[in-house]
Amino acid sequence: MGQRPPLLINRLDAERLQRLIDAAGEEDQAVAEMLENELSRGVVVDPNEIPDNVVSMNSQVQFTDLTRQKQMIRTLVYPHALSSTGDGLSVMAPIGASLLGLKVGDAIDWPLPNNGNTLLRIDAILWQPEREKQFHR
Repeated sequence: MGQRPPLLINRLDAERLQRLIDAAGEEDQAVAEMLENELSRGVVVDPNEIPDNVVSMNSQVQFTDLTRQKQMIRTLVYPHALSSTGDGLSVMAPIGASLLGLKVGDAIDWPLPNNGNTLLRIDAILWQPEREKQFHR
């Protein structure tokens, strides 16, 4: 993997994610470890300090899988919200974990469970709770 772009993470998201990581079962352990590594290298800031071009939890993100040349729109959610979010992508899924904290224009090389890799690029943030002043969403 190449050098990863810097990350900016909402403090409330970081706290919630750490609890999720700590409670991860064996089937989620690999993604939990990758997510914890991302949290440890990220800069954690108060929710009102998150720029509107950064992916935070509950953001609706347009991104491109450059490996497959496929563009997608997904909302990054906690696992419990998957069933109530039509375009939800769990932060505990490999691709979901890769998006957190990236900004528009960033690309990240990310490992997949089948020993493959994918290259993802953030194209746009269509909705972000911090931009809408929904700091506790």
